[in-house]
Amino acid sequence: MRSRRTLVLSCLVATAASAAGFAVGVLHARRAAATTVATRTESAAAANARIVAEVKAQLTNEMGLVPVSLLRDRRSSFVELYAYDALGKTHYGTAGYLGHGYFITVKHAVVGMSGEDRNAPAIDAVRVVYHGEEIPAKVVDTGDATVEVHRGDWAILKSRDVDLPPLHVDTSFAFDFAEPIFRLGNDYSRGIILSSGYVGQRTANGLVTCLIDGHPGVSGGGVLDQRGNLVGIPIGRLDGDYRFSFLLPLRGEMLRKVPALSSPDSD
Repeated sequence: MRSRRTLVLSCLVATAASAAGFAVGVLHARRAAATTVATRTESAAAANARIVAEVKAQLTNEMGLVPVSLLRDRRSSFVELYAYDALGKTHYGTAGYLGHGYFITVKHAVVGMSGEDRNAPAIDAVRVVYHGEEIPAKVVDTGDATVEVHRGDWAILKSRDVDLPPLHVDTSFAFDFAEPIFRLGNDYSRGIILSSGYVGQRTANGLVTCLIDGHPGVSGGGVLDQRGNLVGIPIGRLDGDYRFSFLLPLRGEMLRKVPALSSPDSD
């Protein structure tokens, strides 16, 4: 009798253990299935996010778009430029910050280039506007231009070190036809203003044409690519046409006196 009870009890225990094991197995299976579904859902969401990002990037590139936040950031790297000649006349333009107190601009804004006018007054003082105040700057290097709209119409200035974000420089930009570009300059001496356009043609004297605003004061400003890199400077316009601008692509020699950007191949 006792053996039969023991046998029945053993059977009951075994049955209970089997049931418990089955329940645990089902629970693990459900959890595994739920984890698999969640993983697949996350993978699908990640894949969709990648596709959306790729489409956005392609659209941005094809349409020549740049994030507004990037352009706003770059605006802080450009300053109004004022030069005073020996006759007391004020000339204005734009300068882009390269870091450590160095700026890039056009030669004709800071040096009294005579060209055909042998009586052109010399420039006595150059100043850049920093936080609403004009601070002195000196010319430390220039190109070989004697007239405006020339591949040597560039200059490097040095002021005291200022708290401005330096521009990212790219001297390898190809300026391919229809490439979107962005121009920042001191239009009509009314502050830094943004304009946009597309690359036109390369000229025989090493310049680039573009239908982009070339108002007085923008000379020496920045020409930016879609990544916000400084790739050139506006240097002039076609006579009487403020929409037909000439741009000067950056070259290594233009940065030879800027310690952080100079290279052995700059000279």
